[in-house]
Amino acid sequence: MSTIEAEKPKTEVSPLLKLVLELGPLMVFFFANSRGDWLAQRFPVLAELGGPIFIATGLFMAATAAALIASWIMTRTLPMMPLVSGIVVFVFGALTLWLQNDTFIKMKPTIVNTLFGAILLGGLLFGKSLLGYVFHAAFKLDEDGWRKLTIRWGVFFLFLAVLNEIVWRSFSTDFWVAFKVWGTMPITILFTLAQMPLIMKHSLDKESAE
Repeated sequence: MSTIEAEKPKTEVSPLLKLVLELGPLMVFFFANSRGDWLAQRFPVLAELGGPIFIATGLFMAATAAALIASWIMTRTLPMMPLVSGIVVFVFGALTLWLQNDTFIKMKPTIVNTLFGAILLGGLLFGKSLLGYVFHAAFKLDEDGWRKLTIRWGVFFLFLAVLNEIVWRSFSTDFWVAFKVWGTMPITILFTLAQMPLIMKHSLDKESAE
């Protein structure tokens, strides 16, 4: 085997396709919950899962698995954050369906965000800006930039965990599902955009900085 064949570059997924893979399962979850009764009538096998939230949970697990498989087929790699989130979806989704208790799937965002926040902030205690290992291919920052960005994202993940607890404990299941799709995502996008001045300030890519 030649050196060229041995060092084939990894296939990069387009930003649009990456967004579809990440948002697809959430959209399936929202649609299945809002049209759960209709789906149960059209596909009686789904009625065996329970009410709309349980049908949505089952389809959410299937869509998450499909997104991970598609990502693997296209890139031969699995991004760490979607993989960890997917594992929690499968575990808590299975508990939700098995025990017929939607508390487990409602706590999934709390568990995932707390885990990410703790890992990022905990890494700083050992002098490691772990966010740099996740986004190093997207942009280059100096050490102080990665440290500041890691702190911000760590705190933001913990904020999302607390916010999820407040919403699912204070409002209806339908409201929580809608907020999970139409509330959390816009908040995350706005937060991400708000980090651009920090990224530009500490960027090592002078052409991008200009």
